[in-house]
Amino acid sequence: MVAGALIQSTVQLGVSLEPPAWSEEDGGRVLETARRAEHLGFDYVLMSSHMLRNRIGSALDPFVMLAAVAGATSRIRLATSVLVVPYYDPVMLANTVASMDVLSGGRFVLAAGTGWNPEEYAAIGVPLSERGARTDENLRILRALWETEPVTYTGRFARLEEAVAGVRPRTPGGPAVWIGGNSEAALRRVVRFGDGWHGRGVDHTTAADVRSRLAALGERTGRDTSALTLTTVGFLTPPGFTPAQPAPGRPLGGTRATLDSVVEDLTRLHTAGVSMCSLWMPLDGPGLADALHWVAEELRPALP
Repeated sequence: MVAGALIQSTVQLGVSLEPPAWSEEDGGRVLETARRAEHLGFDYVLMSSHMLRNRIGSALDPFVMLAAVAGATSRIRLATSVLVVPYYDPVMLANTVASMDVLSGGRFVLAAGTGWNPEEYAAIGVPLSERGARTDENLRILRALWETEPVTYTGRFARLEEAVAGVRPRTPGGPAVWIGGNSEAALRRVVRFGDGWHGRGVDHTTAADVRSRLAALGERTGRDTSALTLTTVGFLTPPGFTPAQPAPGRPLGGTRATLDSVVEDLTRLHTAGVSMCSLWMPLDGPGLADALHWVAEELRPALP
Protein backbone atom coordinates (compact mmCIF):
# COMPACT_ATOMS: atom_id res chain seq x y z
CA MET A 1 0.00 0.00 0.00
CA VAL A 2 0.97 3.64 -0.41
CA ALA A 3 2.25 5.01 2.90
CA GLY A 4 0.35 2.54 5.03
CA ALA A 5 0.01 4.95 7.95
CA LEU A 6 -1.80 7.39 5.69
CA ILE A 7 -4.32 4.95 4.22
CA GLN A 8 -7.78 4.95 5.82
CA SER A 9 -8.90 1.72 7.50
CA THR A 10 -11.63 1.47 4.84
CA VAL A 11 -12.20 3.16 1.52
CA GLN A 12 -13.85 6.57 1.71
CA LEU A 13 -16.96 7.09 -0.39
CA GLY A 14 -18.04 10.11 -2.39
CA VAL A 15 -21.03 10.76 -4.62
CA SER A 16 -20.91 12.45 -8.01
CA LEU A 17 -23.79 14.83 -8.68
CA GLU A 18 -23.16 14.74 -12.43
CA PRO A 19 -25.41 11.88 -13.63
CA PRO A 20 -28.90 13.27 -12.81
CA ALA A 21 -30.14 15.51 -15.61
CA TRP A 22 -30.90 18.36 -13.23
CA SER A 23 -33.56 20.68 -14.65
CA GLU A 24 -33.76 24.42 -14.19
CA GLU A 25 -36.20 23.77 -11.33
CA ASP A 26 -33.92 21.35 -9.46
CA GLY A 27 -31.64 23.75 -7.60
CA GLY A 28 -33.20 22.91 -4.26
CA ARG A 29 -33.05 19.18 -4.97
CA VAL A 30 -29.33 19.39 -5.76
CA LEU A 31 -28.62 20.97 -2.38
CA GLU A 32 -30.96 18.58 -0.58
CA THR A 33 -29.11 15.63 -2.16
CA ALA A 34 -25.79 17.05 -0.96
CA ARG A 35 -27.15 17.59 2.56
CA ARG A 36 -28.51 14.04 2.56
CA ALA A 37 -25.12 12.68 1.50
CA GLU A 38 -23.49 14.54 4.38
CA HIS A 39 -26.10 13.31 6.86
CA LEU A 40 -25.62 9.72 5.69
CA GLY A 41 -21.87 9.87 6.25
CA PHE A 42 -20.50 10.28 2.72
CA ASP A 43 -17.01 11.76 2.61
CA TYR A 44 -17.18 13.75 -0.65
CA VAL A 45 -19.54 15.42 -3.08
CA LEU A 46 -18.02 15.73 -6.56
CA MET A 47 -18.90 17.46 -9.82
CA SER A 48 -17.47 17.31 -13.34
CA SER A 49 -17.06 20.19 -15.78
CA HIS A 50 -18.84 20.15 -19.14
CA MET A 51 -19.49 23.35 -21.08
CA LEU A 52 -21.67 21.71 -23.75
CA ARG A 53 -24.06 18.77 -23.74
CA ASN A 54 -22.28 15.58 -24.81
CA ARG A 55 -22.81 11.82 -24.96
CA ILE A 56 -22.61 11.57 -21.16
CA GLY A 57 -25.01 14.46 -20.53
CA SER A 58 -24.43 17.92 -19.17
CA ALA A 59 -23.30 19.39 -15.89
CA LEU A 60 -23.94 22.36 -13.68
CA ASP A 61 -20.95 24.66 -13.37
CA PRO A 62 -18.75 22.91 -10.79
CA PHE A 63 -17.62 26.03 -8.95
CA VAL A 64 -21.11 27.49 -8.69
CA MET A 65 -22.63 24.19 -7.61
CA LEU A 66 -19.91 23.27 -5.12
CA ALA A 67 -19.93 26.79 -3.63
CA ALA A 68 -23.67 26.39 -3.04
CA VAL A 69 -23.07 22.95 -1.51
CA ALA A 70 -20.36 24.42 0.74
CA GLY A 71 -22.90 26.88 2.09
CA ALA A 72 -25.50 24.16 2.64
CA THR A 73 -23.18 21.71 4.45
CA SER A 74 -20.53 21.79 7.17
CA ARG A 75 -18.45 18.59 7.05
CA ILE A 76 -18.52 16.83 3.69
CA ARG A 77 -15.58 17.56 1.40
CA LEU A 78 -16.04 18.97 -2.10
CA ALA A 79 -14.13 18.13 -5.27
CA THR A 80 -14.18 18.65 -9.00
CA SER A 81 -14.07 15.40 -10.96
CA VAL A 82 -12.41 16.57 -13.07
CA LEU A 83 -12.02 20.24 -13.94
CA VAL A 84 -10.78 20.75 -17.51
CA VAL A 85 -7.94 23.13 -16.67
CA PRO A 86 -7.16 24.46 -20.19
CA TYR A 87 -10.65 25.99 -20.40
CA TYR A 88 -9.66 28.58 -17.77
CA ASP A 89 -7.37 31.59 -17.54
CA PRO A 90 -4.80 30.57 -14.89
CA VAL A 91 -4.99 33.77 -12.83
CA MET A 92 -8.79 33.65 -12.72
CA LEU A 93 -8.64 29.95 -11.89
CA ALA A 94 -6.16 30.50 -9.04
CA ASN A 95 -8.45 33.16 -7.59
CA THR A 96 -11.58 31.01 -7.94
CA VAL A 97 -10.02 27.91 -6.39
CA ALA A 98 -8.53 29.92 -3.51
CA SER A 99 -11.98 31.46 -2.93
CA MET A 100 -13.52 27.98 -2.83
CA ASP A 101 -10.89 26.94 -0.29
CA VAL A 102 -11.71 29.94 1.91
CA LEU A 103 -15.50 29.72 1.66
CA SER A 104 -15.59 25.95 2.24
CA GLY A 105 -13.36 26.13 5.30
CA GLY A 106 -10.63 24.13 3.60
CA ARG A 107 -12.91 21.34 2.36
CA PHE A 108 -12.27 21.83 -1.37
CA VAL A 109 -10.11 19.61 -3.61
CA LEU A 110 -9.21 20.48 -7.20
CA ALA A 111 -9.20 17.33 -9.33
CA ALA A 112 -7.78 18.50 -12.64
CA GLY A 113 -7.42 17.09 -16.13
CA THR A 114 -6.89 17.95 -19.76
CA GLY A 115 -10.38 17.05 -21.02
CA TRP A 116 -11.27 15.23 -24.22
CA ASN A 117 -14.15 16.97 -26.03
CA PRO A 118 -13.08 18.59 -29.33
CA GLU A 119 -16.43 20.39 -29.68
CA GLU A 120 -15.94 22.14 -26.35
CA TYR A 121 -12.37 23.09 -27.19
CA ALA A 122 -13.53 24.53 -30.52
CA ALA A 123 -16.37 26.46 -28.87
CA ILE A 124 -14.04 27.95 -26.25
CA GLY A 125 -11.39 28.79 -28.85
CA VAL A 126 -8.55 26.72 -27.41
CA PRO A 127 -6.74 24.28 -29.75
CA LEU A 128 -7.16 20.70 -28.60
CA SER A 129 -3.51 20.07 -29.49
CA GLU A 130 -2.42 22.52 -26.77
CA ARG A 131 -4.36 20.91 -23.92
CA GLY A 132 -1.40 19.18 -22.28
CA ALA A 133 0.90 22.18 -22.46
CA ARG A 134 -1.83 24.53 -21.20
CA THR A 135 -2.66 22.21 -18.31
CA ASP A 136 0.97 22.08 -17.21
CA GLU A 137 1.44 25.84 -17.46
CA ASN A 138 -1.80 26.62 -15.66
CA LEU A 139 -0.97 24.25 -12.80
CA ARG A 140 2.49 25.79 -12.51
CA ILE A 141 0.95 29.27 -12.25
CA LEU A 142 -1.64 28.13 -9.70
CA ARG A 143 1.05 26.73 -7.45
CA ALA A 144 3.16 29.87 -7.79
CA LEU A 145 0.30 32.24 -6.95
CA TRP A 146 -0.75 30.16 -3.95
CA GLU A 147 2.73 29.64 -2.54
CA THR A 148 4.77 32.78 -3.30
CA GLU A 149 4.39 36.52 -3.82
CA PRO A 150 4.99 38.38 -5.96
CA VAL A 151 5.08 36.10 -9.01
CA THR A 152 6.99 36.88 -12.20
CA TYR A 153 6.54 34.29 -14.92
CA THR A 154 6.90 34.10 -18.69
CA GLY A 155 5.50 31.04 -20.39
CA ARG A 156 4.07 29.94 -23.70
CA PHE A 157 0.53 31.12 -22.95
CA ALA A 158 0.78 33.52 -20.00
CA ARG A 159 3.01 36.24 -18.63
CA LEU A 160 2.96 37.63 -15.09
CA GLU A 161 4.96 40.57 -13.77
CA GLU A 162 5.18 41.01 -10.00
CA ALA A 163 1.69 39.51 -9.63
CA VAL A 164 0.18 38.99 -6.18
CA ALA A 165 -2.85 36.73 -5.78
CA GLY A 166 -6.04 38.58 -4.93
CA VAL A 167 -7.19 35.75 -2.64
CA ARG A 168 -4.83 33.71 -0.51
CA PRO A 169 -6.00 30.13 0.08
CA ARG A 170 -6.97 29.03 3.56
CA THR A 171 -4.94 25.83 3.13
CA PRO A 172 -1.19 26.55 3.22
CA GLY A 173 0.16 26.18 -0.31
CA GLY A 174 -3.39 25.87 -1.69
CA PRO A 175 -5.98 23.11 -1.67
CA ALA A 176 -5.05 19.57 -2.62
CA VAL A 177 -4.71 18.93 -6.36
CA TRP A 178 -5.54 15.51 -7.80
CA ILE A 179 -4.51 14.89 -11.39
CA GLY A 180 -6.73 12.78 -13.66
CA GLY A 181 -5.59 10.42 -16.41
CA ASN A 182 -3.64 7.18 -16.90
CA SER A 183 -1.24 8.28 -19.63
CA GLU A 184 2.46 8.70 -19.00
CA ALA A 185 2.05 12.47 -19.44
CA ALA A 186 -0.73 12.52 -16.84
CA LEU A 187 1.35 10.57 -14.32
CA ARG A 188 4.33 12.87 -14.88
CA ARG A 189 1.90 15.72 -14.15
CA VAL A 190 0.93 14.03 -10.86
CA VAL A 191 4.56 13.85 -9.79
CA ARG A 192 5.30 17.47 -10.81
CA PHE A 193 2.19 19.24 -9.59
CA GLY A 194 -0.15 16.89 -7.75
CA ASP A 195 -1.05 15.79 -4.27
CA GLY A 196 -2.79 12.75 -5.71
CA TRP A 197 -4.13 10.86 -8.70
CA HIS A 198 -7.79 10.61 -9.74
CA GLY A 199 -8.82 7.66 -11.90
CA ARG A 200 -11.96 6.80 -13.81
CA GLY A 201 -13.60 3.39 -13.74
CA VAL A 202 -10.36 1.54 -12.97
CA ASP A 203 -10.03 -1.90 -11.46
CA HIS A 204 -7.57 -2.89 -8.73
CA THR A 205 -4.99 -4.11 -11.25
CA THR A 206 -4.90 -0.73 -13.00
CA ALA A 207 -4.76 1.11 -9.68
CA ALA A 208 -1.79 -0.99 -8.54
CA ASP A 209 -0.08 -0.39 -11.89
CA VAL A 210 -0.57 3.37 -11.54
CA ARG A 211 0.89 3.25 -8.05
CA SER A 212 3.97 1.41 -9.35
CA ARG A 213 4.41 3.79 -12.28
CA LEU A 214 4.16 6.81 -9.98
CA ALA A 215 6.80 5.30 -7.69
CA ALA A 216 9.13 4.74 -10.65
CA LEU A 217 8.62 8.32 -11.85
CA GLY A 218 9.28 9.56 -8.34
CA GLU A 219 12.56 7.67 -8.18
CA ARG A 220 13.68 9.24 -11.45
CA THR A 221 12.71 12.77 -10.44
CA GLY A 222 13.60 12.68 -6.76
CA ARG A 223 10.06 13.00 -5.41
CA ASP A 224 8.77 10.77 -2.64
CA THR A 225 5.43 9.55 -4.03
CA SER A 226 4.45 7.46 -0.99
CA ALA A 227 2.17 10.22 0.35
CA LEU A 228 0.27 10.73 -2.91
CA THR A 229 -3.46 10.09 -2.61
CA LEU A 230 -5.03 7.60 -5.04
CA THR A 231 -8.73 8.12 -5.77
CA THR A 232 -11.08 7.03 -8.51
CA VAL A 233 -14.57 7.31 -9.93
CA GLY A 234 -16.59 4.09 -9.75
CA PHE A 235 -19.60 3.65 -12.05
CA LEU A 236 -22.25 1.94 -9.94
CA THR A 237 -25.84 0.86 -10.52
CA PRO A 238 -26.86 -0.52 -7.12
CA PRO A 239 -28.75 -3.84 -7.14
CA GLY A 240 -32.46 -3.32 -7.64
CA PHE A 241 -32.08 0.10 -9.29
CA THR A 242 -32.85 0.87 -12.94
CA PRO A 243 -30.27 3.10 -14.65
CA ALA A 244 -31.54 6.24 -16.36
CA GLN A 245 -28.60 6.15 -18.79
CA PRO A 246 -25.67 3.86 -19.61
CA ALA A 247 -22.61 4.16 -17.41
CA PRO A 248 -19.64 5.54 -19.38
CA GLY A 249 -17.10 3.07 -18.05
CA ARG A 250 -16.38 -0.22 -16.25
CA PRO A 251 -19.25 -0.96 -13.85
CA LEU A 252 -18.24 -1.23 -10.22
CA GLY A 253 -19.14 -4.70 -9.03
CA GLY A 254 -19.81 -5.98 -12.55
CA THR A 255 -22.64 -5.59 -15.05
CA ARG A 256 -25.13 -7.13 -12.60
CA ALA A 257 -23.78 -5.78 -9.36
CA THR A 258 -24.65 -7.39 -6.05
CA LEU A 259 -23.77 -6.16 -2.59
CA ASP A 260 -21.06 -8.81 -2.35
CA SER A 261 -19.54 -7.99 -5.75
CA VAL A 262 -19.43 -4.24 -4.99
CA VAL A 263 -17.83 -4.88 -1.59
CA GLU A 264 -15.25 -7.15 -3.23
CA ASP A 265 -14.46 -4.57 -5.92
CA LEU A 266 -14.07 -1.71 -3.43
CA THR A 267 -11.99 -3.85 -1.08
CA ARG A 268 -9.60 -4.80 -3.88
CA LEU A 269 -9.31 -1.15 -4.93
CA HIS A 270 -8.51 -0.16 -1.36
CA THR A 271 -5.91 -2.91 -1.06
CA ALA A 272 -4.32 -1.55 -4.25
CA GLY A 273 -3.96 1.85 -2.56
CA VAL A 274 -7.18 3.67 -3.49
CA SER A 275 -8.34 5.75 -0.53
CA MET A 276 -11.58 7.22 -1.97
CA CYS A 277 -14.08 6.08 -4.58
CA SER A 278 -16.56 8.57 -6.03
CA LEU A 279 -19.77 6.71 -6.83
CA TRP A 280 -21.12 7.82 -10.22
CA MET A 281 -24.63 6.37 -10.25
CA PRO A 282 -26.58 6.75 -13.53
CA LEU A 283 -29.91 7.44 -11.84
CA ASP A 284 -32.45 10.23 -11.88
CA GLY A 285 -32.74 12.63 -8.94
CA PRO A 286 -35.23 10.60 -6.82
CA GLY A 287 -33.39 7.37 -7.66
CA LEU A 288 -30.10 8.90 -6.57
CA ALA A 289 -31.60 9.91 -3.22
CA ASP A 290 -32.74 6.31 -2.61
CA ALA A 291 -29.36 4.97 -3.73
CA LEU A 292 -27.59 7.14 -1.14
CA HIS A 293 -29.55 5.31 1.55
CA TRP A 294 -28.60 1.93 0.03
CA VAL A 295 -24.93 2.90 0.16
CA ALA A 296 -25.17 4.14 3.75
CA GLU A 297 -27.36 1.33 5.11
CA GLU A 298 -26.21 -1.68 3.07
CA LEU A 299 -22.85 -1.06 1.42
CA ARG A 300 -20.84 0.92 3.96
CA PRO A 301 -21.57 -1.45 6.91
CA ALA A 302 -20.43 -4.39 4.76
CA LEU A 303 -17.04 -2.87 3.94
CA PRO A 304 -14.11 -4.24 5.97
